This record gives sequence, structure tokens and C-alpha cells, in this order.
Amino acid sequence: MTFRAAKLAFLGTALAVGIASVAQAQPQTIRFGHVDPDNWQSSKKGAAARIFKNIVEAETDLTVELFPAGSLGDEDEMIQQAIDGMTPVVMVSGAMSKICPAAGVLDIPYMFESPVVAWEVLDGEFGEALAQHCLEQTGLRTLGYGETGFRHFTNSDHEIRTPEDMEGLKFRVQDIPLYVEMVKGLGAEPTPIAWSELPTALSTGVVDGQENPVGTIYNNNLHELQDYMTLDGHVYGTDFLLINDQFFNQLSEQEQQVLERAGEIAGNMGRAIQQFTTAEGLKAVQEEGMQVYRPKPEELAAFREQAQPPVIEWLRDDLGDDAAWVDRLQEAVAAATADE
Repeated sequence: MTFRAAKLAFLGTALAVGIASVAQAQPQTIRFGHVDPDNWQSSKKGAAARIFKNIVEAETDLTVELFPAGSLGDEDEMIQQAIDGMTPVVMVSGAMSKICPAAGVLDIPYMFESPVVAWEVLDGEFGEALAQHCLEQTGLRTLGYGETGFRHFTNSDHEIRTPEDMEGLKFRVQDIPLYVEMVKGLGAEPTPIAWSELPTALSTGVVDGQENPVGTIYNNNLHELQDYMTLDGHVYGTDFLLINDQFFNQLSEQEQQVLERAGEIAGNMGRAIQQFTTAEGLKAVQEEGMQVYRPKPEELAAFREQAQPPVIEWLRDDLGDDAAWVDRLQEAVAAATADE
């Protein structure tokens, strides 16, 4: 190599290093995606994302760019983007069990008797252990647990007070085996239908009913298509605030601490908004003519006795070597319930 060539090579290397140093010094932008509306006053994920952004931007040089309302795709697509590092932060719910099957135990029907019990379980040793397990499985770190809320049955045929009242009814469910097994166990006919097709299916009688959190039912006007709601709370839905772990590990220690704290606060904010929309929605649907029934303890016990066994049996078989997560959750719930 000539002296001139060597000098040019040196200058090229120095320039590349300089550009890299400048790039590293520039504030990073974190893309944050979720499928809920952006309105923080009515959207659990919207509220969680907004407070996460505000805390991170106030306490670091990082910028958080929000992509709400499924603008980056559905939950499955966003999770893949998080794994690939394209969208480092996402907040998802049901899709989590597709990449970390152990997370599916949280959907065991009638597992949590109240949101307080669920919070204690998720914020305690069980939640920490599940987060670590899912990190090892997926490369995604759980920064916080939010809340999709308790799901309830609605229908347009008659009031449901016991599992016997479910017989003969067709319910729209998500295309998830756990939900299919749950509705079968209760004696009804599960019918997987896409969310976008649900209003038409209810209007035309393809199905008699559906199941969702109160806020979802009210905000999407499903109460206008259904006459009865039963507050059985069969599944407590959990939101997972996730970050690509490789991206997280490239941040400074101070930035990591801020993101971890922001994630925990964001999860709690999502829970608070969900509780607010549930209370507001429940009052509103009754004022607009929907009949709402709250099952008695013995009636809820009957639902639990019919729905849990087939779902747990299916889950144990599906989880295989990870079936112990069923027992770990049951133990954590028992301890949290005893503390109430």
C-alpha cells in the first residue's frame, strides 16, 4: 500500500469512527406500538404509552414516538417487530402467549376473584419469574404489567345466572383454543369470529352472544346489540409492556432505570384507566337499557367448577414441560387471596 493510500484509509477510518461517535451522541428515538386508541382518558394502552413517553422524555435524552391504534399492524406483527428491533417497545395482551406459552396460564378461567388479587400476583414473585422466563424464551423484557380487564358474557336471548343458562347458546370467541375449551366446558357453543365481523354476526344471529371487558362492550356499542350481561369475570386479561432486550442493554444504566420505572408506572396507569372505563361503562349500559346480573358466590363456583378443569387439562398438555406454571400460578393466587 502506498503512503497516499494508507493515509486515505486512515482518514476514512477516522471519519467513520467520528460519524459513529456523533450518531451515538445523538438522542435515540424509541418506537412504541400498540393497538388501542391514543386517547389516554378512555384507552388503557393509550394512557400507558403516553405516561411512559412523558417520563422517559422528561428524565433522559431519549425520544419516544408513539404508534397507536394498530398503525404498525396487529399484535402478532408488532411482537415480531419488537423481536426484530424495528419497534423496540410494544404493549400487547393475548398475543403474548403465542411467543411465550407459559403466559397463557393467566387466562385460566375464574382464576382471579378480583383485580387486587391479580395485581398482587403479577407484581410479586410469580410475575417476576414469568417475566424472566418469557425474556429467555423471546428476547423481550417485560417492563410492566397492565390490564385488559375482566371479561364478561353478554347475549340477546335470556339472562345467564348459572352454567345451565349457557346451554344452547352460540358465543363468539377469539380464535384461541383456551377460549374454545372454556365455552365448551360451560355447555355453550363457541364460534371463533374475527373482531371486525362481530357486530354483523350479532345483528344477523350468527351468534347469540360474545364476551369482552365492559369498557370494550360499551365503547364499541355492543350493548346496543345485546340485551343481557353477566358479570362473571371469567378471564382477567393482562397487558404486557415489552422492550427488545438487546436494545435495552445498549442503553446507559441511568436510561435503563428510567425505562424500568416508567414501565411499571405505565402498567399501573393502564390498570387505573381500565378500572375507570369499566365503572363508567357499567353504569352507562344499564342506563341505556341493558340488564346486568352479578352472580352470587355459589353461582360463580358452579361456573368455575365446569370451566376450569377442561381448560387446565388442555393447558397442561399444550405446555408440556412448562405445565408447572399452572401450579405456580395457583399457589400464587392462593397466597394473594389469603392476604386479602
